[in-house]
Amino acid sequence: MAEKEVIEEIDEEKKLVKKKMIEGDMLGYYKSFYLTIHVETKGENNLVTWILEYEKKNINVPDPHTFMELCLNITKDIESYHIN
Repeated sequence: MAEKEVIEEIDEEKKLVKKKMIEGDMLGYYKSFYLTIHVETKGENNLVTWILEYEKKNINVPDPHTFMELCLNITKDIESYHIN
């Protein structure tokens, strides 16, 4: 099942977006799942911070390492695009 999310917050001044998962496979493992993306600009450099907030349904549920890797790969792809 495809994940569905809603945007809970957009702060253009802080360059921040916060999303909440409302449907999909992730919620089979987590009671709640939020993703915040923040970009901090220093001169010509941009630092992207991904924050995952989640509550596991039980202690046997693993941390979302695969999702964290996806976030990292997306950031690397964007960086590669802007460098080239």
